[in-house]
Amino acid sequence: MQRRGHILKLTAVSVLVVMALTGFSSKGRGHGGSDGDSSGGGGGGCSSSSQDHDSTSSSGGTSGSTYDDYDDDDYAGTSGGSGDYSPTPTSSPAQDATVELVTCTSVRQPYATVTVTNPNAESEFFTVTVDFLDAENRRVERGTKNVFVGGNQMERVEVDLPSPDLVAKVDHCQAGPEAPATY
Repeated sequence: MQRRGHILKLTAVSVLVVMALTGFSSKGRGHGGSDGDSSGGGGGGCSSSSQDHDSTSSSGGTSGSTYDDYDDDDYAGTSGGSGDYSPTPTSSPAQDATVELVTCTSVRQPYATVTVTNPNAESEFFTVTVDFLDAENRRVERGTKNVFVGGNQMERVEVDLPSPDLVAKVDHCQAGPEAPATY
C-alpha cells in the first residue's frame, strides 16, 4: 500500500513538473470562464492548435470540469506571471541506503545476495550494484537492481549475474557500499 502511495506521489509531481515546463497556463489564452471571455481561442499551452479543449475543460462553474484555471501567480517562485515555474522541494533528498554482501554467485545460484538498509523514515527505491570479479580482481560482469525498501527497514535482495554462462569465471563479488536513492 505504501508503494502505491509513493508511486502516486511521484506521478503527481511528474505531471506538475511537465505542466510547468511546457508553460501550461490558461491565463490570457481564452480558455473560458475565469476572465469573462467565453470565446475560446488559444490552446493554453497544449501542443496542438487543432484540439478542441473548450468543450470539457472550461472551469467557469460548468459540471464535468477536468481542471481548475490557475493563475501563474498562484505558484510560489514565479516572476511576473511569465509562466516560469520552479517547484520547491517539499523535503530533503533521501540518504543512500547501505549495502552488505551476504553471498556471491555459484553455478546453482547465478546471483549475489545482499542486504539493503534504508536509513530514511520514508520508503524509497534504491539502485544496488554488485561487481562479479575474477581471481585477479578484474570485473567479469556488473549487476544492478532497483529495489524498494520500507522506511528504516532492511531487505535481502538477489542481484543477478547478467550473463550466467560466465559464472565459472567469477571468483568473488563486491557490492557497492551504498545504493543511491532513485527519484
